[in-house]
Amino acid sequence: MKIKKVAFTTLGCKLNFSETSGIAHQFEAAGFERVGEDELADVFVINTCTVTEIANKKSKQAIRKIINKNPLATIVAVGCYSQLKPDEVASIEGVNLVLGSENKFQILEELQKLNGNKEPKVLISTNKQKAFTPTYSFGDRTRSFLKVQDGCDYYCSYCTIPNARGRSRNNTIAETLEIAGEIVSKGVKEIILTGVNIGDFGKASGESFYSLILALEKLAGLERLRISSIEPNLLTDEIVQLVSNSHIVLPHFHIPLQCGTDNLLRLMRRRYTTALYRKKIETIKRIMPHACIAADVIVGVPGETEDEFEKTLRFIDSIDISYLHVFTYSERENTIAVKMENQVPPNTRKERSKIMHLLALKKQAIFQEQHLGTVREVLFEAEENQKIMGGFTDNYIRVEVPFSLNLVNAIRKVQLVKINSRGNVNGKLIEI
Repeated sequence: MKIKKVAFTTLGCKLNFSETSGIAHQFEAAGFERVGEDELADVFVINTCTVTEIANKKSKQAIRKIINKNPLATIVAVGCYSQLKPDEVASIEGVNLVLGSENKFQILEELQKLNGNKEPKVLISTNKQKAFTPTYSFGDRTRSFLKVQDGCDYYCSYCTIPNARGRSRNNTIAETLEIAGEIVSKGVKEIILTGVNIGDFGKASGESFYSLILALEKLAGLERLRISSIEPNLLTDEIVQLVSNSHIVLPHFHIPLQCGTDNLLRLMRRRYTTALYRKKIETIKRIMPHACIAADVIVGVPGETEDEFEKTLRFIDSIDISYLHVFTYSERENTIAVKMENQVPPNTRKERSKIMHLLALKKQAIFQEQHLGTVREVLFEAEENQKIMGGFTDNYIRVEVPFSLNLVNAIRKVQLVKINSRGNVNGKLIEI
């Protein structure tokens, strides 16, 4: 009997990658062979993204590209773009099955129901998603993204994700610990906690994100625990103090900012002020000067005048952040922002994005330069590129050394030597 092959393409956030791995586990358990996305497959699953209009276009392009390369494959589109634009996805010639954010975990069952029917089938939950399906990524046994939370209750004025993923929800700490233990048993050294709004963990179970970290810190065999993006109003001093005292939880915070003026934060319906944000950064850096702090910023949001943009630039320049992820605002249907006055012209958005990217490069270089000459622990990955391998320090500096098979999935002390042309840091192994 011929073994069927399945391939996957994932767009968007680390949460999507985690969920793709969960779906892949289902296929493998059902006897499918997983192959690379550049290979021919019997079934091809595209996990889509809708965070921006550009993400929508990339999702459509990915689907069409795969159909052209795999004309005989059964094409399944899942995820956030499929949830919000199911008819648009189904109209792409060659798509066989369209599943939304919750339905994507029923993929094997729905494939069986197709029974050779070439007409696209669409299955989207119209009510708010209520189920929580835990997933985790598993690749080279080095790092794993563990989904601990899904959905969002915030409804920021520019964002469609609550519509795509539903209300905030999670497993219990006990259930999450069981899955984390399974990950560690596979030889994974580092777990990264991921979700849509992970600081909201516990709302569905009467627990808290702080209690989750505390429990995971004690998990036998886990060597590293990293927190992904967490809202500034949910990053408590208690969590910061826990990280500063921990040998497991890494000194790395990703704290979305989005805009650097209180007026724009109010228009965006964010739940903090610039004063609160600054205080969070200063608290972290006072306790952990070496900590990495990444931030997100969106340029060109409705109401962003030239003066507001300049204020945002000055604010970001004045705070001690290490990395800056820059996004250009794009209109999203069924959001408050799309109906707001004072929309910023697209060309102006592009120009502001270029300026903000320059500031991002400056911030990254300053952070890296501060650590040149220091020795930090690096977890090395398996990927090799021109006889070079890389890994991340505890505080999220990407370090590169000559490839050695003995270093794969190993944590080693490395001296940070110099910034290279790729924007990473060349390292020198410290022999013990």
